[in-house]
Amino acid sequence: MIMVDTGAWYAVCDASDTNHQRAKAFYEKVAGVIPLVTTDAILAETWTLLAARLGRPAAVTFWETLREARVPVITLQEADIEVAWQIINAFPDQTFSFTDATTFAAMERLGIEQVFTFDHHFFVYRYGPGRRKAFNCVP
Repeated sequence: MIMVDTGAWYAVCDASDTNHQRAKAFYEKVAGVIPLVTTDAILAETWTLLAARLGRPAAVTFWETLREARVPVITLQEADIEVAWQIINAFPDQTFSFTDATTFAAMERLGIEQVFTFDHHFFVYRYGPGRRKAFNCVP
């Protein structure tokens, strides 16, 4: 299972994005082969970004595509928000967003180790005993 982050969804959708070709190729390679998931916070963040930069029709198309592809949208739990708060405080030198931190928490809770992202925060974050584990970031 692969968590898909906002930057990856955006890169798939925006042909002018610097990561578009890599994102599109990776998405086409894994979609329907490896289960893709996302969170409600990522969905909201991606919708907002697409609507602001590419317009409402692009945001609608994105959400419609997720629905048609039956990409599960994980609902954040209260515990994820509490863990996200702990993450933010454990990494005072980082600028993790709310969406980043809650995604880290949800991934840990669900045992998801792989993430489709271009966000350097996913490369920086460490978790588990002694904070020695790292997510496998793709592509």
